[in-house]
Amino acid sequence: YPLYPNPSAAAASMASIPSNDVSENGHGNGNGPSPPRAKRPRAALISAAQIRDEFAHHDPAVARVNNGSFGCCPASVLEAQARWQRLFLAQPDAFYFDGLQPGLRRSRAAVAALVNAGDVSEISLVDNATTAAAIVLQHAAWSFAEGHFARGDAVLMLHYAYGAVKKSIQAYVARAGATVVEVPLPFPVTSPDAIITEFHAALAVAKAGGRKVRLAVIDHITSMPSVLIPVKELVAICRQEGVDKVFVDAAHSVGQVPVDVRDIGADFYTSNLHKWFFCPPAVAFLHTRKGGPITSQLHHPVVSHEYGNGLPMESGWIGTRDYSAQIVVPEAIHFVNRFEGGIEGIRSRNHEKVIEMGRMLAEAWGTFLGSPPVMCGSMAMVGMPCCLCIESDDDALRVRTMLRKDFKVEVPIYYNSRQVKVQEMAKDNNSDPVTGYVRISHQVYNVKEEYERLRDAVNKLVAEGFTSAKLRPAEKTIISWTGCAG
Repeated sequence: YPLYPNPSAAAASMASIPSNDVSENGHGNGNGPSPPRAKRPRAALISAAQIRDEFAHHDPAVARVNNGSFGCCPASVLEAQARWQRLFLAQPDAFYFDGLQPGLRRSRAAVAALVNAGDVSEISLVDNATTAAAIVLQHAAWSFAEGHFARGDAVLMLHYAYGAVKKSIQAYVARAGATVVEVPLPFPVTSPDAIITEFHAALAVAKAGGRKVRLAVIDHITSMPSVLIPVKELVAICRQEGVDKVFVDAAHSVGQVPVDVRDIGADFYTSNLHKWFFCPPAVAFLHTRKGGPITSQLHHPVVSHEYGNGLPMESGWIGTRDYSAQIVVPEAIHFVNRFEGGIEGIRSRNHEKVIEMGRMLAEAWGTFLGSPPVMCGSMAMVGMPCCLCIESDDDALRVRTMLRKDFKVEVPIYYNSRQVKVQEMAKDNNSDPVTGYVRISHQVYNVKEEYERLRDAVNKLVAEGFTSAKLRPAEKTIISWTGCAG
């Protein structure tokens, strides 16, 4: 897409947009032909020094092994975003009437090609996967309220569904009368078959007594703990068992694992682009299969002037705001294509490195990976030493905060509360139960020394006899089944 060096050049380029890309209401409808754009010369492969320059805005004092939470954005993409922001501020009316929708359509077309969508009209751009979930769940809630679904019909979700999505399920569909059934996934997990078995069992519970299952919400990669889910197989099970609709929450997937929405076969699929695809925050997409009767019934929860013109258009204008993150998707694609193998090469190298670093940490701590490499993307769960006595989510958060403040290491920590009753707690090399896990990420900017800092920080805590009890408020005393007290 054109990157305008100055507002006058921008105005001239926007004036060249074909008239059939403008709707009757005066601005681009996002479904006509894109304006002509100059072909980029193929860039030379990016060097290690150039990678460092692209991420020089990261705090150099911090070992940032947590790309998963907020992602990252290279300087070249941020510069492109800033040009679009200045373009809007220089002449907002011209930007709105002539530039915004064609820019969004270019991004939607790029996403459609990236995930093998059948048509650009199947792609809507939204702020994040949480917004996409609200769109789908809002429709389900209306279906209950309007009598299309019977009170008590089921909605199925994984126990390890993202917290905000769980709350959205409660806020929208449980409140509207749905019976919510959770799939109690094992962790640590040893194979995809273990997840498939639990899914079958939970689906049987959801269908008990002839109850209809109206919606299944399935993660592609769970957030905490991070596990790559056999999503294609679970979608197929839903089809075989008569589940009405399937929504795949794939917040972490694009950039971590291959995504082919037609092959996966879900009714709705969403993924963030700012986590693992180098876009600035915040941009995600929602894919809906073309031609389905439900497509015209989906609406953005923020209602604006485009209500009723289709979800891509509704999402493309929700009032005055900064749309620049959604316009620079082509620039992010240009960035990933500077790497050997493009996004496929990045995914492969990140996977290899995160497994290598995870095994290094597990060996140093006498523990193990929380899932086999085949169930990891660019994130991995690594058991922490039992002697740290992480006995609650609060303990995990306090230890994470201490690592950030005292050691300048940023990494999420997960407390395993043994939700699957029949599963025995995994044990370390000393046969002690492991309750705490770090979730490490690997992205192109990471280096081995950052993981060594994490290793050494935890080893120092162990050597000093630290336990998480030392961080608890004085009035909180826990005598746990592991023998830790504080």
